[in-house]
Parts: sequence; structure tokens; C-alpha cells
Amino acid sequence: MPPRINIRLRFPLATNLHFTHRTMSTIPTTMKALLIHKQGGPEEIKLETIPVPTLGEGEVLVKVNYAGVNFIDTYLRGGLYPVALPFTLGQEAAGTLVAVHESVKDSKLSVGDKVVAYVGGSYAEYVKVPAGKVFAIPSGVKTSEAAGVLTQGLTALTMLRESHAVKKGDWIVVHAAAGGVGLNLCQIASHFGAHVIGTTSTLEKAELARQNGAEIVVVGGKEGELQAAVNKATDGQGVIAIFDGVGKATFDVNWEILARKGTFVTFGNASGPPPEFSPLKLVKGNWKITRPTLNNFIFTPEEFHTYAAELFQLMHDKHVRLLISHVAPFTAEGLVEAHALLTGRQTVGKLVVEVSKDE
Repeated sequence: MPPRINIRLRFPLATNLHFTHRTMSTIPTTMKALLIHKQGGPEEIKLETIPVPTLGEGEVLVKVNYAGVNFIDTYLRGGLYPVALPFTLGQEAAGTLVAVHESVKDSKLSVGDKVVAYVGGSYAEYVKVPAGKVFAIPSGVKTSEAAGVLTQGLTALTMLRESHAVKKGDWIVVHAAAGGVGLNLCQIASHFGAHVIGTTSTLEKAELARQNGAEIVVVGGKEGELQAAVNKATDGQGVIAIFDGVGKATFDVNWEILARKGTFVTFGNASGPPPEFSPLKLVKGNWKITRPTLNNFIFTPEEFHTYAAELFQLMHDKHVRLLISHVAPFTAEGLVEAHALLTGRQTVGKLVVEVSKDE
């Protein structure tokens, strides 16, 4: 079972407005959404008019202001993971709670509240969400920031709690340390007391990683350079954990820098999926390898709210700092450009889509 983490929030949550009605009267019957009818290249992304979702038991409706852009969107669009078609893209949203199904009895949220939601299909003007996967946006946090931090921040936090429970003094490697998840990994791991060795593709990204907690940064991936840096920092012992969102390109080098009884956390496929390998490979160092997915860490409402509360507390205390590097318009062309920037590794920090103006 995941560890129980008791978080006492030291900042005020967004005020509940306690509307007496459970639906706003201005909800239309149709909406715009960014979707695909078949998996493939970015050209498959279309902006179309579809019905506004009908709420079922235990669900709420959110009018979306901002939606985050994540690598998993490119995997789902491109065909790495199968989906039922047509498929509306997006994994996180922030906006206004506009309707609550009558079956939702115990939610502390009310119609009119600003909320952030972990939910598929968020590149749409409205999205329905299980009531247990929405969280009130804390006061002082912008709607765009809430949309930008949720998935990548929770991914980093849950992996550092459960994939490898990082401890003070641990030496770890974070690949793509200037990306969205990478920056959050550097920030949170360094706050927990770990020593972070990051990898980046440019000097500019390396400086950003250093500003966010990486003590050592290896640039460009030249053969032998990462191994030399790890050996020097750890007196030849290797790092106790590797957090790798790159995939195929960094797979082989990881085995050369992993300490005895170390953990290899592979969580992304930016360069393509890692190759298959024999479990006998793990014998050399009594190594562990894990392939986590965020949904299994925050599967229950209790898990989601516990980790969301901790993440926003870390944000409030400035241990997690969000850099939004690109705001895409709510058009097919806008999302195509965002995907190209992401897959081309031309970005740092977070990309978001502005679906509607934040009121």
C-alpha cells in the first residue's frame, strides 16, 4: 500500500462559494474539442464541435480555462498506447466547477469554485471528472499554474515517494533535467536532501537545472562523460536511483552508473521506448527496475488528495517552482506546434493550452 502522508496545509484553500444550485444556467449543449479520429502524426489533430459531456454518477463538470501539455499526449496521439477513437487529447485541466451530479454528496467543493482536475479529454471547453479527482486551487495559485503543475508535479512527487523513496544524502541521476518532470524532480529531490546529477541537451538547459537543484549537470550526452561525473561524485559507487523519462537513448548508459542495490525508474519514452531485456541483467548489482504510471499512485480519491495537498504545499513554500515556457492557443495549429516543440526537445519547463479566458 502507498505510504500515508499527513499533510497539514499552512495556506488558505480557495474559498468555497456554497451556491445553492448544483448547475450553472449558462452551460451550452455543444463545445469545441481537440481530438483525433486516427492515431498518427500531429496532422491528425482536429478542432471539432462535439456535445458537452453528460454527467454520470459521482461526476462533476469543469469549464476549462487551461490544460497542460504532456509527453503522454504525443504517445496517445501517435499510437504508442492504444485508445478508443475518436479520442479527445489532454490529461489535466484547471478552470471553474460548473455542475455537480446529484449523487455527489460529500464533496467540499461547490459550483463556482476554481479547481484543478486530473482527467483525460481536457483539451475541450468542458470536461467531466470523477469527483474524487478534482482539487480546489489554493489562493495565490493562478489557474494556469495549477493546470501546469498537476500532472508533472504529481509524477515527480509520487516517484520520489514510492518508486524510490529518496533520502537525505542519496546520489541520484535525473535525465532531461530541464524538462517539466525533470525540473520538478530536481526541485523536490534536492528539498528532500538528495544530491542530483542532471543531464541536459544544451548549456542553457544545464543552467536552468542547476538553478532548480541539480548539483552537477552533464550536457550533450558524450560517451563516457556521465559515467565519469557519477564516478567522481560517488567515489565509484554509482547512484542509488536513476529517473529516466528519455527512454531508448539513455537506457544502456544507466546500467553503467547504477549503484549496488540501486533502482532504475523508467517513466517516459521521449527518444522511443526502451528495448526489451532479460531479468538476468539485474543480477549484477541486485538492481531493481520499475515502470511507474501516475494513475496507479493516485488511483483512489484519498491518494489523489493526499499527494495534491503535498504538491501545492511544496509550491506554496517555493520548493516547487513552475516555469511555463509556452502558452498555446486553443486551435489545431496551436497544439501541433506545442507537440513539435515538446518532441523536438526545444522546450524547458511546462507547456499549456489556453482553452478559454480565466474569469
